[in-house]
Amino acid sequence: MKKIILATILFFNFLYSAQVEELLWPKGETFLTFLEKHSVPLKLYYDLDGEDQELCSEIQTNNRFYLYTDDNGALNQVLIPISEDIQIHIYKDHNNKYRFQTLPINYNEYSETIAIQINESVSQDILNATGDVTLAAILNSLFNSKDVDFRKMKKGDFVALQYTQRSYLGKQLGMPNIKAAMVQINGKPFYRFKNEKDDKYYDENGVGFTQTFLFQIPLTFTRISSPFTNKRWHPVLNRYRAHLGTDFAAPTGRNIYASSDGKIEFVGEKTGYGKTVIINHGNGYKTLYAHQSNFARGTRQGINVKKGEHIGYVGSTGLSSGPHLHLGKYKNGTAIDPMTVLTKPKKEGLEGKDKVKFIENSKNIINIFNKEMNNENRNTPTR
Repeated sequence: MKKIILATILFFNFLYSAQVEELLWPKGETFLTFLEKHSVPLKLYYDLDGEDQELCSEIQTNNRFYLYTDDNGALNQVLIPISEDIQIHIYKDHNNKYRFQTLPINYNEYSETIAIQINESVSQDILNATGDVTLAAILNSLFNSKDVDFRKMKKGDFVALQYTQRSYLGKQLGMPNIKAAMVQINGKPFYRFKNEKDDKYYDENGVGFTQTFLFQIPLTFTRISSPFTNKRWHPVLNRYRAHLGTDFAAPTGRNIYASSDGKIEFVGEKTGYGKTVIINHGNGYKTLYAHQSNFARGTRQGINVKKGEHIGYVGSTGLSSGPHLHLGKYKNGTAIDPMTVLTKPKKEGLEGKDKVKFIENSKNIINIFNKEMNNENRNTPTR
């Protein structure tokens, strides 16, 4: 913790003589091209170990990053978030030499509850009340159209939401996390409540409604050589590290299969990850398959693939200490632990003590929603 505080103090000391820019990571930009553009020696990257080089490949197009330049325009330092928990920090030390480190993101997380009376449309009224364009889309995904038809909503109907949101340097970080939602149509309420134990949504009676995306393990592997870690303190290196995927050790040339249906959106080389395939499965999910020795015949960008379809071969391309598959899973652009969706069982409803506790909590939230609907300031979120 002392090291983090010290780094923060040094960081802000730089700001007194630096120009600060908030930028979006350009399409097609890689970590290496970024270094070249700002005259940072490429040795900085090539001296990194494999785990840090992989992190440099996790930078997403259009992600916000923060660039600090000297009066002469030279890069002083840069902060590049790569997940909601960790960021890359490149800076000049006291010898004017560029250094690389990873730092935790000190984000703020807040909770909001709001009841919104429909006047124009669900999406527009939610946007007007919260300023968030994503909440309406997430809300729509929680309800089966056979049960809840948003087109039947009329003026005077209600939507109520309880959600959490992270912010970083005064800007929204990641997607909002809806904990509970209510849609009222012609006076009839429909509810969805998130169960934190399995990350699924249920109604007020504990009946499950989440469309479960079960992913199969995409190869026959020898062992898991490196598990997913979002942020951990390395006691030897005295800094934070992250590994945003699961590594499956396997012999070179072993077949790799699509873990679920989807559309291939990338086939090619990624710095650090070598030969890589990325599949978009819809509903916010994507899968990355890295370090392949080669791609299966016919694997190309833009085609649809089925679960279990052959897409490539295990290898050790990119920066890799041996043959393995690095499997990355992403939900709404955020890296998640692949094993949580590879092993998650199907569950149609809650049982026993879990169900009793869940229903009790749901009743409390319903009471909060009802109170907010009667609140004269209901179109203003309450924190």
